[in-house]
Amino acid sequence: MAPHPKFSAVLFDCDGVLVDSESITNGVLHQMLQELGWQLTAEECIARFVGKMLRDEADVIEEHTGFRIDMEWMEEFRRRRNAQLEASLKAIPGVVDAVHRIAAIYPGRIACASGADRPKIELQLRKIGLFDAFDGRIFSGLEQPNSKPAPDVYLAAAESLQINPAEAAVIEDSPTGVIAGAATGSHVLGFCPDSPVHQSAETLLAAGAAETFSAMEQLPALLTE
Repeated sequence: MAPHPKFSAVLFDCDGVLVDSESITNGVLHQMLQELGWQLTAEECIARFVGKMLRDEADVIEEHTGFRIDMEWMEEFRRRRNAQLEASLKAIPGVVDAVHRIAAIYPGRIACASGADRPKIELQLRKIGLFDAFDGRIFSGLEQPNSKPAPDVYLAAAESLQINPAEAAVIEDSPTGVIAGAATGSHVLGFCPDSPVHQSAETLLAAGAAETFSAMEQLPALLTE
């Protein structure tokens, strides 16, 4: 008997869920913050910035460096970040097969709803071969009135798919994203592999995840009945 979808749609975050990008992006940020004079460790940089919108952290960066990040600095960050992503980005293990299996069960009802800028999202999906799976259903938090942890990007995705967000599943890996998904009433599944740039199951559950999983191979079964 064919698996039956448990939800009306599946909405995926991108960084840390579809692509193993956080260590790459954070490495570029760490280097650029050091160039501004903030000598924090790589581990401190991950703890402070993973899962957050960089533009929202301008006050913290200015407090530690005396420099107010501006559009020119952000453009340089994105240029250096994208170059590294093009060179080194890999898919989260098992996710390409999982997404294709889920797309077959939810035809036209999967979307990518990321807090990142659209060029980055599209670059990453093309790099790992999943752009076609999400083409026409890619949503950037930077194009919404408010970014995560506000629910705007997930609400935009649900509206585009013409589904009730409370009947959707959201796949997230950060507390910020979990809060955003839970705020729509969606069933949030927290992805928590054993990784220095991912959160613990306890942290994601405390943020509002309904359940957690640690390997992408587990995901199709969690979305079917």
